[in-house]
Amino acid sequence: MSNNYKPFEDEKKIVTDFKDRMTYTDYLHLNEVLACQKPLTDEHDEMLFIVVHHVSELWMKQILHEVKSATLDIHNGRLPESFKKLARVSQVQNQLKNVWDVLATLTPADYLNFRDQLGNSSGFQSYQNRLLEFYFGYKTPHILQIYAHDEKILAMLQEAYNAPSLYDEAIRTLAKRGFIIDEEVLSRDVTAKYEANDSVKEAWKAVYREPEKYFDLYELAEELVDIEDLFQQWRFRHMKTVERIIGFKMGTGGSGGVSYLKKVLDQYFFPELWQLRTEL
Repeated sequence: MSNNYKPFEDEKKIVTDFKDRMTYTDYLHLNEVLACQKPLTDEHDEMLFIVVHHVSELWMKQILHEVKSATLDIHNGRLPESFKKLARVSQVQNQLKNVWDVLATLTPADYLNFRDQLGNSSGFQSYQNRLLEFYFGYKTPHILQIYAHDEKILAMLQEAYNAPSLYDEAIRTLAKRGFIIDEEVLSRDVTAKYEANDSVKEAWKAVYREPEKYFDLYELAEELVDIEDLFQQWRFRHMKTVERIIGFKMGTGGSGGVSYLKKVLDQYFFPELWQLRTEL
């Protein structure tokens, strides 16, 4: 720095001695985070592939943090507290969806230069994505076999698998508020994939017909619709990005690749909230 440099008044207040103080890097464990990107090849574009997936997993971690807390809020009748968290989930989902636009800059030739090094590792194996599906109510037992080799991850998944979903708690809230919900829904096996039910649809229809009377339930329903809408947009962008890069090749983890991703576009977490729109 030039000896003639004179700092602005505000600059004089900046802390520069960090011998005994916590820094930004310390607080975020930034060195550890940035050391996690370890390409297996010298190919330039492998770094992009790794960073995009790391960013996605971090955003999923935040979504899980919000969804678990919002589910507990709804269980305890604290709907207003849940709305902020569910709205935040939607905002994070937008960020998650947009990472596919970055990955789409990877061309087929770029990817083929390092694809074989991935072995059988695949985004299909993302346990946080499975946790999200479980917390939203889409549960399939055979998927747990993928994680049998890791007791800690398997225990985490089994806990979510055996717990009521976000939607289960929303439906139970309808019952607590006096709506008639079939007992088979209220006492259902929460480890089973949720299936649409007419009594649930009729309850939500009543909410939508009198939104002023049931405004908190109406807002809850719309928060759930936002989340499912954005989840499907994320799935669609995933599918189109994969198709753009590898076409209809089989996925590295053994899935059908694009053909599998197209099938899951027809999955619904909160089916009655979509069905009722045709009938209102």
